[in-house]
Amino acid sequence: MTTTPESTSSFTPPNGVSVSGDSGVAPSTLLSLRGITKSFGAVEALKHVDLDIPAGQVTALIGDNGAGKSTLIKAIAGIYAPTSGDIFWEGRKVTLHTPRDAENLGIATVYQDLALCDNLDIVQNMYLGHEESRHFTLDEIKMELNTKRVLSELSVSTVQSVRQLVGSLSGGQRQAIAVARAVMHESKLVIMDEPTAALGVSQTAQVLDLIKRLASRGIAVLVISHNLVDVFEVADRIAVMYLGTLVSSGPAANYDTSSAVEIITTGGSRSDVAASAK
Repeated sequence: MTTTPESTSSFTPPNGVSVSGDSGVAPSTLLSLRGITKSFGAVEALKHVDLDIPAGQVTALIGDNGAGKSTLIKAIAGIYAPTSGDIFWEGRKVTLHTPRDAENLGIATVYQDLALCDNLDIVQNMYLGHEESRHFTLDEIKMELNTKRVLSELSVSTVQSVRQLVGSLSGGQRQAIAVARAVMHESKLVIMDEPTAALGVSQTAQVLDLIKRLASRGIAVLVISHNLVDVFEVADRIAVMYLGTLVSSGPAANYDTSSAVEIITTGGSRSDVAASAK
């Protein structure tokens, strides 16, 4: 880990994360991407992406298949190292070498497959890889109490028991457990990849309510979704990807479904869409 003399704020980088000086981004911005490019051989999957994600807000990342959404979140999650460009966390430039580095900063990613173990109960899934111990044995009581506390704080009340096997849960309940696990480990940014895919109406409503509660707790949420109804239900900000480029971003109030679809399919800027509508 390296730190420049300018790094005088209270931000303390975790082990493994390289840090340099000030970014000049707004203080309310939790994560800022500047000029992020990712190439796979001759293919540019991301092209000079600039994106700001503020704390306590839901940012929806939308775009057609192949637009670069998955590649972008993997760069944020420490899976892919950008070919060029900078990542700023709480105003400081950071270099993420591994997913563990992102996790240590406070970035949690809930992928579409949720990465849950069906043969383990809720408590075991919540603490998988982060088990609490006491006197060289697992502290089952502490883990169970903490699991109940976090689920209660997030108003997850549909599970019968925290010792229930995850394999017996519904899709909405499983999504809630995956998100609760991120919250319990004090994440500041939760990335959710297609959180309502393949869910029923009531389960979708539960997940959308959960996303709103995360933002109300001051946690930044980055949602990747093809469902524009869900996007406009929860998003404070919208960012649109097109062929690896971020072509439009801003407050959700500046968009509607038709303009969002127009940008997704043509790559036109929001101002271009507004002008063509007149």
